[in-house]
Amino acid sequence: MVKICVVISSNEPEKAWNAFRFANLALGKKGEVKVFLMNSGVECLVDKGKHDVKALSEKFESGGGKLLACGTCIKSRSMGGACSLSTMETFYSLVMESDRAVYF
Repeated sequence: MVKICVVISSNEPEKAWNAFRFANLALGKKGEVKVFLMNSGVECLVDKGKHDVKALSEKFESGGGKLLACGTCIKSRSMGGACSLSTMETFYSLVMESDRAVYF
C-alpha cells in the first residue's frame, strides 16, 4: 500500500478542491493518505462556495483519510481547530514516512 502525504498550503478554493479530489481518489485506490494543512491552507475548510472544500474534506475523513493542520498557523489566525492540530515535528514525520508527497 502506498503512503501519500498531501500538503495544502494555499487558501485558494480551487487548489484545495483539487487536493481533496486527489486525496479521495488515492483513498479509493486503497492508499494510506494524510492531508496536512499549513500556511494559508489552514483557511481552506471554511469554503462552502462553488468548490465546497469542507464537504470534500469530510468525505476524505469519513473514507479513512487523516486530516492534520499546523497548530501555529491556526493560532496565528485565531482560528478554532477544525481538525487535529499538529507541529512541524509531526509534519516532518509525516513526510519521512510517506512514499510520496504532493504539494498544492
